[in-house]
Order: sequence, then structure tokens, then C-alpha cells
Amino acid sequence: MIATLVIFMREGIEASMIVAILLAYLNRIGQRRYFRDVFIGVGAALALAAAGGIAAYLTIRQYDGSNVQTIFETCTYLLAAVVLTYMTFWMRGHARGLSGELRARTDAALTRGARTGLALLAFQAVGREGLETVVFTLAIVFSTSTQGALLGAVVGLVISLAIAFVIYRLGHRLNLSRFFTVIGALLMFFAAGLLADAVQNMQELGWLNFLAQPLWHTGGVLSEDGTLGDIAHSFVGYADSPTALQLLVYVCYLAAVLFFFLRVGRRAKTTAGHAVAVPARTSPAPTSPAPTSPAPTSPASTSTASTSPAS
Repeated sequence: MIATLVIFMREGIEASMIVAILLAYLNRIGQRRYFRDVFIGVGAALALAAAGGIAAYLTIRQYDGSNVQTIFETCTYLLAAVVLTYMTFWMRGHARGLSGELRARTDAALTRGARTGLALLAFQAVGREGLETVVFTLAIVFSTSTQGALLGAVVGLVISLAIAFVIYRLGHRLNLSRFFTVIGALLMFFAAGLLADAVQNMQELGWLNFLAQPLWHTGGVLSEDGTLGDIAHSFVGYADSPTALQLLVYVCYLAAVLFFFLRVGRRAKTTAGHAVAVPARTSPAPTSPAPTSPAPTSPASTSTASTSPAS
């Protein structure tokens, strides 16, 4: 539940931020008639992502308990960990320039042909977030209970929409660098857990036959089958009987990515403009009349004064 809550909250805020930037900029330049095209692109992206995720889930559930499902889960874990790591570092470095980039792409779309261009721009931007969310959700659903994952997704989405409303409708500002730093650091623990789950599956499949002995057994204190154990497993990769290889991969990954992630954060603090705001939702300012050309000067005013002859 906690994992999907954080994922949906993060992805929901990023997607709503993109849509809000597009709509606010169109409103500012007096192109509100293209709102409909943005919404068409957003709706198509969300529908495609949801349909793809449901289809993938129902298909793989037909192989419940087989090696096919285990292999699919392993691939999903690895893919989700890679995408999550890349996405977190990318957004940390591009959060401050995202608004300007979207405005430039909007201008380009308006130049080429607004209706199709804006719909494709919204589809591409929101579709990327939707695809990421589907991959992460599949990985979480396979590693925890379906009911808990869905509940966390709903709560996270509601929170993200509430935050988006406060930011973009009430005019508040959000320090995006700080927000994505905190959320990104939390999601690194989630990615480390996914890698540990992938290692466990590969050891069960016989692909990794070394360091396969469990280091300890804490199922009597906190079992993965219980509610708290399930939450800890889905979010931070808790295992009640971890193998040496699982622990090694978990610790090495977490130490490496947190070191570089926080190092990037310290560099980012040296530059200005950490807070990113959506362009103001104002009407286009009336254009001022072109300045009139200056009146011609008379020759007398430009001629130099003659000197009087010496006496």
C-alpha cells in the first residue's frame, strides 16, 4: 500500500504539473480554444496506459504459480528498478527547466499545427508518466497483496490531485527540487527492494546458485505474510529470510545511488531558482501601439555654432 501510495502521488503530481503548465501557458497567450486538444491527449494517454496495465496483469495471472510468472515478475522487477532510478535522477536534474521546455514545445506545436501537435505533446508527456506508473504498479502488485496495492494507488492519486489543486488553482508555489529530492530518496529504497526480489526469484529459478543461504529468520517477529511485514516488503524490500546475495545487492545498490543522488542535490543547490511555478493564469496583455518615429530635427539645431573672429 505505502509503495503504490508514494508512486501514484509522485507520478500524479508530475503529470498534473505538466498539464497545468500547458493549460496556463495557453491561457496566458490567449489560446484557450486549444484546451480541448490537450485534454484529448491526456485522456488518450491515461486510457492506453490503464488498458495496457490491465491486459498485462490479467495475462500473466493465467500462469499463476508457474515459472512463466516468476520470469515475468523478475523482468518486471529489474525493469522497474532501472526506470525508477533513471526517472529519479532525470527529474532531479530537469525539474527547474521543465516549465520553459514545455512552453517552447507548445510554441513549436502552435507553429506547425496546433490541434494535432498539442494533443501529441500532451499524450507524450502524460503517457510517459502513465507507462512508468504501470511498470511500477505491476512490480508492486506481484510483490504484495493486490487489495493493498490498489488502495495505496487510490490514496496516492487523491493526494496528488489535492496538492495539484492547491498549487495551480490557489497560486501556491512548490519547491520542486526539494519535493523530488525527498520522494526520490524514498523511492531508492523501493528500487533496492525490487532488485532484492529479483535476486530471490533468480535464485529460486536456479539462475544464481551462489550466496543462496538465508542469513537469518525473523518470520516469528515480523512475517512477510502479515500486514506490517507486507507493507515493509513492498516498500523497503524487507525479507524475513534474506539470502547473502539479496542483502549484498540491496546494500550496494542503495549505498551507490544515494551517494550520487545526494551529490547531485548538493550541486543543484549552488544554482538559483529551486522553486518552479506554473505560468500565471492571466489574460494576454494588450499590445502597446508601435512607437512613433521621432520628429525630424531642424538644420539649425544640428549645425555647429560658428566662432566669432578674433578682435
